[in-house]
Amino acid sequence: MAKQSAGLLVFRRKPALQVFLVHPGGPYFAKKDLSSWTIPKGEYPSHEQPLEAAKREFHEETGTFIDGVFIPLPTVKQKGGKIILAWAVEADLDEATIHSNTFAIEWPPRSGKAQRFPEIDKAAWFTITEDKLKINPAQIPWLEELEASYS
Repeated sequence: MAKQSAGLLVFRRKPALQVFLVHPGGPYFAKKDLSSWTIPKGEYPSHEQPLEAAKREFHEETGTFIDGVFIPLPTVKQKGGKIILAWAVEADLDEATIHSNTFAIEWPPRSGKAQRFPEIDKAAWFTITEDKLKINPAQIPWLEELEASYS
């Protein structure tokens, strides 16, 4: 069975439509920018409701709780087969104040040394045009749906 993740696509209209994206932390994404950003999301256990998982993941990855009207978005399948459920929600937050949980991996590879890295190393607001360059390509349908509904 394919892995499933849930996440939140946070947007604001200030002054134009903007979307909040995060950049994955750790050494694999350190020098990657285009097509590497994503919505805050993560895998969840089968006993957890996907929307609750999306809210939890947002908090874990940004340190911020989000509330509002959650609008379901189309399910997408990323490269590798991971299925992502997402909800759009309008909110405004300061990207400079995010703080992420961390994860440990062996780094450098085969060194026997474990290092900790933030799950998210930065966050930013982007216009839809910028987003389409920054975001993981599998997630572009969410931007198109948001743009059609709020532009």
